Amino acid sequence: MTQTPAASPLLEPARLGPLHLPNRLVMAPLTRNRAGADGVPGPMMARYYAQRASAGLIIAEATTPNAVGQTYPHIPAIHNAAQVAGWRRVTDAVGAAGGRMFLQLQHGGRVGHPDTSGLVPVAPSPIPLPETIHTPGGRKDAVVPREMTHDDIRSTVADFATAARNAVDAGFAGVEVHAANGHLLHQFMARNTNHRTDAYGGPAAARVRFAAEVVRAVADAIGPERVGVRISPGVTVNGIDEGDTEAIYPALIDALAPMDLAYLHMVFADPDQPLFRTLRGAWPGTLIANPALPYPGPLPADGGRREGERLLAAGADLVSLGRAFLANPDLVARLRLGAPLNPVRDEGLMYVGGEAGYTDYPVLAA
Repeated sequence: MTQTPAASPLLEPARLGPLHLPNRLVMAPLTRNRAGADGVPGPMMARYYAQRASAGLIIAEATTPNAVGQTYPHIPAIHNAAQVAGWRRVTDAVGAAGGRMFLQLQHGGRVGHPDTSGLVPVAPSPIPLPETIHTPGGRKDAVVPREMTHDDIRSTVADFATAARNAVDAGFAGVEVHAANGHLLHQFMARNTNHRTDAYGGPAAARVRFAAEVVRAVADAIGPERVGVRISPGVTVNGIDEGDTEAIYPALIDALAPMDLAYLHMVFADPDQPLFRTLRGAWPGTLIANPALPYPGPLPADGGRREGERLLAAGADLVSLGRAFLANPDLVARLRLGAPLNPVRDEGLMYVGGEAGYTDYPVLAA
């Protein structure tokens, strides 16, 4: 097949704080359940990420900052020395391949189960996930989480800060605080999961307080230039119903903007939506936008390139792609050459483990 080189603003270099990025393509964090049962990343994860080191930036998959925050089996963690050492093997492999990495820090909140973590999940309010959850014994009904006390809140904030320091010790250039997709920080922000009457509940400015405290502690621990935040305005995954989306995110940006963070990462971003334009205008720093591609359903044949270019034209600085990088370790080269992309395999491969659907996607011949 004849390949036609394809110029694209996605392939232009950029800067992210002190980092020089060879292109504007970011590999989005993708939960793949390939860590050990103890949360330690192994050699297979190092191979997987090193294969994708041509991304301008890799944001490694959601990683647990403490034991109670674990979501599913075989999720990586970074709260003990063995986990830090495992991640160091990954960052060494990616660095040797010329790549750069941030690590996403994710506390599941009510998205967890005692069969997985050995602990009752915690959340802003005792409202269970309204669906079943993946556990070592298969899908099971969610349990009622324990409402977090003020001591729980303080200790969780401290755990995020410690996890960030561990990530830097493991060789990451920075961390992304996960405040999206129905996990703990998002649960505090949403009306249907936060029924608190104290300083962390009620109006939007109070419901974003916990997220802001976590981000501030992480920025104080490792420097704000090493810290990004992921948001998902209006997304209803994991039973979330924000209730007042148009109020939450301006309030969150008001709290975060003075911190001079590395970036804000918006999921399912649509340049035609007023909220995207509002948040782009309000956010003073780098914006990573993740295009609103069909899901569930097949990925566009271009992997999201066209939508990514629209986002850059609308003011995004970098574009994150998930499934396109999952199926195409050499995505950057394929886009540069105009080569066809590998199709994404069955999403059920998330939970089965092993090399299939993980490190065995083909790359272009030299």
